[in-house]
Amino acid sequence: MLSHAQVWTAIDQLAERFGMSPSGLAKKAGLDPTTFNKSKRKSPDGRLRWPSTESIAKILDATGASIDLFMSMLGPNAPAHRRPLPLIGLAQAGDGGFFDDGGFPAGAGWDEIEFPAVADPHAYALEISGDSMMPAYRDGDIVIVSPGAPVRRGDRVVAKTVAGEVLAKELKRQTAKTVELRSLNPAHPDRTIPLNELRWIARIVWSSQ
Repeated sequence: MLSHAQVWTAIDQLAERFGMSPSGLAKKAGLDPTTFNKSKRKSPDGRLRWPSTESIAKILDATGASIDLFMSMLGPNAPAHRRPLPLIGLAQAGDGGFFDDGGFPAGAGWDEIEFPAVADPHAYALEISGDSMMPAYRDGDIVIVSPGAPVRRGDRVVAKTVAGEVLAKELKRQTAKTVELRSLNPAHPDRTIPLNELRWIARIVWSSQ
């Protein structure tokens, strides 16, 4: 099992490799500059705080570093800490039998992809197909979806309608009756979906870009 110290040391090493302080790395990744400060690594009552999968994804994207490079900074046993995630093509995801009513992976027909451990045991991977999510996601990109993660305004999400349509968009706003989704591709319209026509919505926590 990865230790708290290993993960934070890897972040420090990544920052140093690219000539930055941990706060400089956080800022470059679009995070609060204090995100990786040593004072943030434990709560006031002494509980350990861990960096989120999303924040790690952002620093890798900002530096251009690969997951393999980051994993190598976790020590020689790092490959053992990867785990298989269910993988399916986005085009297939609208078919019945792949998800339960809560948006959790279900049934057969899933492939697998090795990925560094994600906190959500129900996380899964989707392979983007076509250009409807351009320029945010391109054909062949992989996104990791966490159905257990809280969804907030501005998050990129995957949503499935009662009719079976699966959408990858950005959460613009949620009211008591509707969910407003901003299109990732400006050539495609935004969507407003009544809550009674939405089966589930889940947050994208990482992409292969």
